[in-house]
Amino acid sequence: MLADKKYLTPRQIVAELDKYIIGQDDAKKNVAIALRNRWRRMHVTSDMQNEIIPNNILMIGATGVGKTEIARRLANLADAPFTKVEASKFTEVGYVGRDVESMVRDLVEQSVNLVKERKQEEVKEKAAEFVEEIILDALIPPIKSTPSQNKPASVGFETNSEPTTDEELNQRTRERFREKIRSGEIDDRKIDINIKQAGNPGVGMIGGGMVDESSLMNLQEMIGNMMPKKNKKRKVSIGDAKRILLEEEAAKLIDMDEVKEEAIKKAENTGIIFIDEIDKVATGSDRKGGPDVSREGVQRDLLPIVEGSAVNTKYGIIHTDHILFVSAGAFHVSKPSDLIPELQGRFPIRVELNDLTKGDFIRILQEPKNALTKQYQALFGAEDVTLEFQSDALDALADIAFQINSEIENIGARRLHTVMSHLLNDFLFDVPDEIGPNAHLVITKDMVEESLSGLVKNKDLSQFIL
Repeated sequence: MLADKKYLTPRQIVAELDKYIIGQDDAKKNVAIALRNRWRRMHVTSDMQNEIIPNNILMIGATGVGKTEIARRLANLADAPFTKVEASKFTEVGYVGRDVESMVRDLVEQSVNLVKERKQEEVKEKAAEFVEEIILDALIPPIKSTPSQNKPASVGFETNSEPTTDEELNQRTRERFREKIRSGEIDDRKIDINIKQAGNPGVGMIGGGMVDESSLMNLQEMIGNMMPKKNKKRKVSIGDAKRILLEEEAAKLIDMDEVKEEAIKKAENTGIIFIDEIDKVATGSDRKGGPDVSREGVQRDLLPIVEGSAVNTKYGIIHTDHILFVSAGAFHVSKPSDLIPELQGRFPIRVELNDLTKGDFIRILQEPKNALTKQYQALFGAEDVTLEFQSDALDALADIAFQINSEIENIGARRLHTVMSHLLNDFLFDVPDEIGPNAHLVITKDMVEESLSGLVKNKDLSQFIL
């Protein structure tokens, strides 16, 4: 079951999230249930399948505690189309800004790319054969046989016998070069290939901005399809030609109508839209007029999308009834209750994420697969320099990051990036000029305190404010 990510159980989903995200067990549990419910709904055999709607989630927590990372890793586990948008980028219809429906179009675009990549992988082997022939034709053009060359002696020739015709010699040469192409022996050799280029319509906004985003995309695609495709000759290495031509040939073997149809279905049933900064469009009681005039308008525009509506995209109409919406916000100034009641009702699952403690920081530095310490070790490793962190050094790093968050502004785990950068930048600058290959760096508690503690004592923390 683990081999197929789409069918993970809730416990397995949480276990996978634990590899990258420390703490926030309640949030992980809720998103794991929501993801598994997608699979459960798809396996309901009765008419009830269409009636089951996803339980959208509202995550509440300070910046840097893992809200976005949870949603992103969740989509990766599900192999689902995923798009992240910021609610503050949207504005009410009639104002300058992005149309709220654009997030659904972005999701469909992601879905099309996912389906296309999978189908290209399926036809990759067949496309590679066509690519070989194109490269061979560029290297050794084939010779067509003529009646005079069809001699009986040429039938049943031995592999080690001398070729008797130009056609036979040509064929043997092509086979030898085919082996060289497959082995990569002549990847650096340059050849001329023809690449098809789609005509660029270059259509801009017309009519004083009266054409919406969807109509403009459809217009551009229509004109682009009408314009003749041009062949452009390029001189590239055989290695590059393999890559360029493989994409082109694989695209020819794929039925794009089938891709679009499958992508729409995938987006409708497994798509996840993550709406960040939802608190920025909440209308708090202390906000009056000014730039907040369209905040409630944005919420009302978001409402039909989250409730379930039909959105027109360049690939077809998509229904948003079964898309999972995960929203998040810090809610420092406003409260979730400041959202309009209708929108609150569409996010029935509320999860509060905890502020990170010093103990969490120590774990974040060591346990995740993509821990900062492992990232820096990989960077130094690229220069053949080994980097080691003593346990008390990590403790000191976590303590300083926690102090800065407590005394200045809490930006969660992102504070560790600035602290680590300040600590290691001098070493990164000295590699490889001063610190050569095979060097071994050990980060101690004393080094951490010497580099960072003075700043904490003097409260001179301006460089840590993002």
